[in-house]
Amino acid sequence: MSLASSPINQTARAASTHLIQRVLHLDMLLLTLLALLAGIGVVVLYSAFGGEIEPVKGHIIRVGLGLVIMTVFAQIPPARLAPWAPVLFGIILVFLIAVLVMGQFGGGARRWLDLGIVQFQPSEIMKLALPLMMAWFLARTPIPPTFRITAAGLLLIAIPVGLIGLQPDLGTALVVGAAGASVLFLAGLRWRYLLLLFGLIAAIAPVFWVFGMQAYQRARVLTFLDPNRDPLGAGYNIIQSQIAIGSGGLFGKGWLNGTQAHLDFIPERHTDFVFSVFAEEFGFLGVIALMTLYLAIICRGLWIAYQAQDNFSRLLAGGITMTFLVYCFVNMGMVSGVLPVVGLPLPLISYGGSSIVTLMAGFGILMAIHSHRRMWST
Repeated sequence: MSLASSPINQTARAASTHLIQRVLHLDMLLLTLLALLAGIGVVVLYSAFGGEIEPVKGHIIRVGLGLVIMTVFAQIPPARLAPWAPVLFGIILVFLIAVLVMGQFGGGARRWLDLGIVQFQPSEIMKLALPLMMAWFLARTPIPPTFRITAAGLLLIAIPVGLIGLQPDLGTALVVGAAGASVLFLAGLRWRYLLLLFGLIAAIAPVFWVFGMQAYQRARVLTFLDPNRDPLGAGYNIIQSQIAIGSGGLFGKGWLNGTQAHLDFIPERHTDFVFSVFAEEFGFLGVIALMTLYLAIICRGLWIAYQAQDNFSRLLAGGITMTFLVYCFVNMGMVSGVLPVVGLPLPLISYGGSSIVTLMAGFGILMAIHSHRRMWST
């Protein structure tokens, strides 16, 4: 008998699994997938930073903080979380208004709020607050929602999206809007209401183009349609990103050997365009493996939503999972030229703090829904 399969080691592993699943309320499969993704992020960022270890250490600390926050949220039963949904939503709305009035200005936008002892980005918290509010609201109404309930839900979505869009922060507004809309869709939104909504968006789009978008945002859309219209200006970033992705070929150039990244052709290579670095160094097969890992996390989240015992938990779990899906789809789409560049990080791969903390808090809520699914019902 090998040491690895001895009864003592099997008992230790079983005790460890029991501690993680039953005491800490952490889902082992989801935790393992997230750990793999975070590990890939560390490897890719080390290359993106040109072999510098200090910024990577900072990223690891942020991931560690995210794991702590995830563990804390995993301890909160959905029954105790639900009553706080409208309170949290209202507080973050007040903070979003405060950002427009007295927020920190930088990079052409007001996004940060400085309260003296802490500086934070309220729009990041809204990525969780809105699906939480939508799940709380829709769980107390008939399913599928009526026209009146649908209109009220759209208003709940439009208010924070509009406030974030005024900062302006189109990328975050897109994610927040998708987070709320996904909950509404999962509640069984009727197709005729969906078609009506698409028609309304199409009618408003020309007005939004003229009066609602900044000049640089319109330039991003035009660049998306034709990057070569300004190859050394607005189209430079996406052209270089596409070159990097294409030059990776089937197997990639190898870790630390990406020429586009290390010769400073890829812009924002440690944040928004980190996927380009990964694709160049690990190639098409690496991209498929990464997308499979993301898909596994999304499938696990949807399975948790499917197993939830009440409407609130089911809608919230689905909304959080779909928000993660939007993150992945938009980032990969924009760096490959399929979507306009809106400035969204690649989940748990891109360097940053706010998005990591928000995502991990969301996964903590997912784990709480899974571990507490038999403890309450509507």
